[in-house]
Amino acid sequence: MTSATERSVPKPVFTDAEAGAKEFPDSTARRFNYYTPQKRKQTHYEDVTVEVQPDPRHYLAQGWLYGFSDGRGGYPLDWTALKAWGSDRPEPTRGPGSGGKGYDWPAHGWHEFRDPNEEWELSLYRYNANVVRQVGQNVEAARRSKAFEQWNPNWVRFVERHVGAWMHVDHGLGLYLFANANRRAPTNMHNNAISVNSMHRIRAAQDLALYGLTLSEEIADFDGSAHLDAWNSDPAWQGVRQAAERLTAVDDWCEAIFAANVIFEPLVGELFRSHLVQHAAPRNGDFVTPTIVGAEEYDFSERDLRYTKAMFELLTADREFAEHNTRILHGWLADWVPVSIAAARALQPLWSQPDAKPPRFEDALDSAKSRFSGIVTDLGLETPKELAQ
Repeated sequence: MTSATERSVPKPVFTDAEAGAKEFPDSTARRFNYYTPQKRKQTHYEDVTVEVQPDPRHYLAQGWLYGFSDGRGGYPLDWTALKAWGSDRPEPTRGPGSGGKGYDWPAHGWHEFRDPNEEWELSLYRYNANVVRQVGQNVEAARRSKAFEQWNPNWVRFVERHVGAWMHVDHGLGLYLFANANRRAPTNMHNNAISVNSMHRIRAAQDLALYGLTLSEEIADFDGSAHLDAWNSDPAWQGVRQAAERLTAVDDWCEAIFAANVIFEPLVGELFRSHLVQHAAPRNGDFVTPTIVGAEEYDFSERDLRYTKAMFELLTADREFAEHNTRILHGWLADWVPVSIAAARALQPLWSQPDAKPPRFEDALDSAKSRFSGIVTDLGLETPKELAQ
């Protein structure tokens, strides 16, 4: 019997240096230690959010893993005029053997932001699923109880034209302002908060679109396309349309968030939703629409505005650029307050259209202005003189 010739093949040699084989002081730790928690204990939100986005200012010693055709990499800090502590440090020079140069440019100020809502992927799904479920149950209960038959005929016209028109604002800002700002913001903490804001607006637009389809089925002469004529041609909506379209064209991601959430929403969004629709609807036999509109109002007032204030409070109190940031924010106030006031005043004719009228427009606008002034003051800014328009 001939024995097989053993082939000369390199044999694997196990050196016990494989990944995970070594033990370190924190090998059994149950928490990450590459960031400093905001409070005494790390939260799950911080574990899945803080420092997740790659950044050469912290850990990518060899530079960005990807870039743009003009040579810029990743998330340039000059995508906004605002600055945070460390922003002006020299950008590392890249080249063969540059290695640890990445640590010379930390720009720590941006990385200090934490979303007070602690939004991340799971929280987004749970929250929006609950909202959609509740809205669906409210509409279905109204259908079974024939609640839509109680509406004043004039209110049917109001909902099909004007409540429906607001979905264009939600869709435009959600898809073209907040989604765009999410991509341009410099840290994952900003990205998460802003992307959730984007989803809130897109979901609210979807809620109104689906609501319109339901009303088309339940109310015999409901015109489900009337909102298009209102948005495109009704003089009352042209100020809002102009403001929304200008907002979607803003290149500076901080300006976009500031103009939308600090200025436009309190002066126009809450004015329309809270001071008109939610006041007028029950007086005209409609107890369903306020639940749709109220879900969006909660999104903004209790969640989106909350992260916005936390984000800009850091920038107006920045240890290095507070004065610089405050000056720019005052400029944005001067630019956008007149646009929002003009949009709000153009809506005034809507207050006279329902049979049962809501409180006076001027009283509603005064309340919206007061709300806006409180937000601006909380950010350490001065109320702009343009508010008197």
